[in-house]
Amino acid sequence: MKNRIVCYFSAAQSEQPLIYRLVRNYDLIVNIIKADINPQKEGYLVMEVEGSREQYDQGVEFLKNLGIMVEPLSETVIWEPETCIQCGACASFCPTEALAIDRATMEVSFENSRCVVCEMCLDCCPTRAIKLYFEIKEAAS
Repeated sequence: MKNRIVCYFSAAQSEQPLIYRLVRNYDLIVNIIKADINPQKEGYLVMEVEGSREQYDQGVEFLKNLGIMVEPLSETVIWEPETCIQCGACASFCPTEALAIDRATMEVSFENSRCVVCEMCLDCCPTRAIKLYFEIKEAAS
């Protein structure tokens, strides 16, 4: 199973070797998508976690037992083609090529399955054709 989760943590929890333990103790594949830690060492970590269902559940339980709040990634990027002026600025900033420009037609396209919600495209779009959409989901178990 593969799932994208967000972990919210305190300063004390940020000192823990979380990724190391998820990989070593639970044999999970962890891909860090985004992290933000403030000067007080509190913050969040967005990651994609892959492994067997049992390993995944045990790894998430480990994080929760440390007091880390774990939720499924609940935001997605929405591209509004009717608002897009096809300038291609977003494609130059997109690290996963979810937003791409076809050189033959010079048209921008968006493939949501490639998007990791890094938000780099949001500020560069002059028409604001790219937005964040928030879903309400139950916490991962």
